Amino acid sequence: MTFQNLIPKFPLFTPTLTMSSPLSISLLISLILISTNHTTTDAAFSEQSNIMLPSEKLTHLHFYYHDIRNNQNPTIVQIINTPKGVLNGFGTTFVMDDAMTEGPELSSKKVGRAQGLFALASLHDLRMTMLTNFAFTEGIFAGSTLSMLGGNPISEQNREMPIVGGTGVFRFARGYAIANSVTSISTQEHFIVEYNITVYHP
Repeated sequence: MTFQNLIPKFPLFTPTLTMSSPLSISLLISLILISTNHTTTDAAFSEQSNIMLPSEKLTHLHFYYHDIRNNQNPTIVQIINTPKGVLNGFGTTFVMDDAMTEGPELSSKKVGRAQGLFALASLHDLRMTMLTNFAFTEGIFAGSTLSMLGGNPISEQNREMPIVGGTGVFRFARGYAIANSVTSISTQEHFIVEYNITVYHP
């Protein structure tokens, strides 16, 4: 027995279309419209999925990060200078790779790195725009990241910035971060910032 023998044999119906028949013309137009619609659907820009995300968790994170500005091992470096005469250092830009710790001391347990860019982005006050990736290296969040993007009015306490996403455990994360400068123990060469982050995630 060959593969062809396994194919069921059905009588074929081949309609004969003549242009003289109004019914035939209507059927031809319908077939063209169906074919066109099918092609458009296949080339759609986006498609929605019926897959539902699992129930969300609410997670709170608390840590400190450390701007080291000494000449030996800096973790923050200025990459763009401001032209003379520009108010509030507007345009000054830095790149950072700061240690994140459980406590305010640099010697306390390391929990990750705060890596990103920030720039002075206001002509009216001391306000930075920050693009920061919090990369965690300890506990159940090791290997996961959170991304923060927003304005940081550095002269204020309780500065709020949005958490706009993440990876790993924090895929689809959304939430907010509250930053506070720890001025009581900070120096010009070692500036410490406390972070409280609250996020929803799967």
